[in-house]
Amino acid sequence: MEKTTKVLTSPSPSAKVTPRTYTDEQQQQIEELRQVQLIAGPQYAESLLLPESDPYSIWERRWLASQGTVARYMRAGKWRMDECKKRIKGTLEWRRSYKPDLIPPEEVRIESETGKIILNGFDCDGRPILYMRPGRENTETSPRQLRHLVFCLERARDFLPDGQDSIVIIVDYRSTTLRTNPSVGTARKVLTILQQHYVETLGRAIVTNLPLLLNFFYKGISPFLDPVTRDKMRFNPDLSVLVPADHLDASFGGEFNYEFEPVSYWNQIIEYAINFHPASSFLYDCRFRHCKIAEDGTRTDWPTDSPAERPGEGSEQRESETAEQTEVASESPK
Repeated sequence: MEKTTKVLTSPSPSAKVTPRTYTDEQQQQIEELRQVQLIAGPQYAESLLLPESDPYSIWERRWLASQGTVARYMRAGKWRMDECKKRIKGTLEWRRSYKPDLIPPEEVRIESETGKIILNGFDCDGRPILYMRPGRENTETSPRQLRHLVFCLERARDFLPDGQDSIVIIVDYRSTTLRTNPSVGTARKVLTILQQHYVETLGRAIVTNLPLLLNFFYKGISPFLDPVTRDKMRFNPDLSVLVPADHLDASFGGEFNYEFEPVSYWNQIIEYAINFHPASSFLYDCRFRHCKIAEDGTRTDWPTDSPAERPGEGSEQRESETAEQTEVASESPK
């Protein structure tokens, strides 16, 4: 198999994406929640959405209107409207503080240099695959590590093909040691973000090559796994059944002999994000207008025609906010 540095950005021809279907009653509930969020009267909507004069308002509205957002929160809330409102409100408040769609690439680039988190390929259902390899840890524990993970989750959602609304996470513990494995505390923060603010985004979680020495780690985080997440976890499954051979990494017995090269990988991910793509977090509204990324990681083309202050702009502001954002993630409403 010839080695390649090319990132796979679309599903294998053999993959089959099956769009979700809803009953008439469920579809009515989805529309009810959507209308409550976006166009209903002032009693609820104005208390939930930022005013249009706020610089972050357009990003917030774009997220609410993006593919499958409202339906995901209905499923997560088990179709109980009060619970669905509570969940989507909690995520809106978290996104206003954390601004995941405005994380400058250069802020987190150092975290990508060893390939500890790689977005590459799709499973048999057309879900983007996010590989996590704790053994490649290259930085000390910090809020930036979580920022990098969130950045990768946003990019994974960019990769979603039409009709698909979830991703696959493969955690490969090969070469992982006690020193490189994340702490239980860090894992709890990751679970908080994933379970509360990327609801119904995880389609399957696969754990491979877990050494006996780290069994305690999963025992430690088990109490913080909600039943839905736990049901999606698989330990050491046959990946050839779940991922097409042409998308399965050669290290797992597949035909995709990917060779990680940090500069090439990063450039491909960023280029994909700024190219024309209807699900991209770097694009906005139905015109899908492109944005540009400056060398310092800030955007030079924003979804606003006003001279208002651009959200997240300025390295001093980002540095002062970053230290607080991990705590915000763990303290968001449940």
